[in-house]
Amino acid sequence: MGVVENSKLCVVGAGSVGSSLAYAALIRGSASEVSLYDVAAPKVEAEVLDLAHGTQFTNARVGGGADLAVVEGSHVIVVTAGAKQQPGQTRLELAGTNAGILEDLLPKLLERAPNAIIVLVTNPVDVLTVVAQRITGLPANRIFGSGTVLDTSRLRWLLARRAGVTTSSVHADIVGEHGDTEFPLWSNARIGPVPILEWRGSEPFTRPELDEIAYDVRNAAYQVIRGKGATNYAIGLSGARIVEALLGDEHAVLPVSTVLSGIRGLEGVALSLPSVVSGDGAHPVAETPMSADEEGLLAASADAIRASVATLGM
Repeated sequence: MGVVENSKLCVVGAGSVGSSLAYAALIRGSASEVSLYDVAAPKVEAEVLDLAHGTQFTNARVGGGADLAVVEGSHVIVVTAGAKQQPGQTRLELAGTNAGILEDLLPKLLERAPNAIIVLVTNPVDVLTVVAQRITGLPANRIFGSGTVLDTSRLRWLLARRAGVTTSSVHADIVGEHGDTEFPLWSNARIGPVPILEWRGSEPFTRPELDEIAYDVRNAAYQVIRGKGATNYAIGLSGARIVEALLGDEHAVLPVSTVLSGIRGLEGVALSLPSVVSGDGAHPVAETPMSADEEGLLAASADAIRASVATLGM
């Protein structure tokens, strides 16, 4: 696709996540035009109006509504529509309901924007990425999930706060499922050029402390949902960042979730690995180094996702 001039992003779903993503894309200038689509006309019309009222302070156009015509001309479509995760509910438990929504929705989106790259944010994102590719028949690079981009941001924030450095100086990734079996790649995590366990600062990291940080990352969404009912701001920013890498043909390395084909022996299952995200879509970095323990965790994460996909019968 290359760098897209006069680019159009369509966000599908005007709930808390979709509206936050559209807002983040608007103020960050992720696309020249931001369109918001939802079947709930009063809700989406109000959200579009609210966003449009702020366009004096941005460089993007805003549109949208409850008519699928608003999808036409989109270069990237981000799908956030689906049932909301409830307190105490795992992402995998959402699979059946949201898979049915995608089965109805995706063919309609592609009819209106057949050349668009589709990014899924709806949970459980890895399971639904597999389902979405089966529904559409698109190549894996053109339909993928937001994966662990948000989880990685959570990890880097926690590590930066603990080490007393800026977040951009932390190089560490969460991989695997966006959910309970995700894990950090500690074997190649660094602060600046220094491996994480060799960082001295005021006080060195210990392995038990790193395990506690990983636990906090895995459970961060549940903590936010208990307090306010949904996660929306950070995933909105994460989604906008992925869109920028696509429309800007950045070749940025981000841990998005793609359906794998042979990487580390995994076939037909979607999970997150560091991936090159550009105008062509997302391509996982097959040579991402892992320890033997991490390879085992990745296989276990793949098994959990595969089991959930199997229950859908799709």
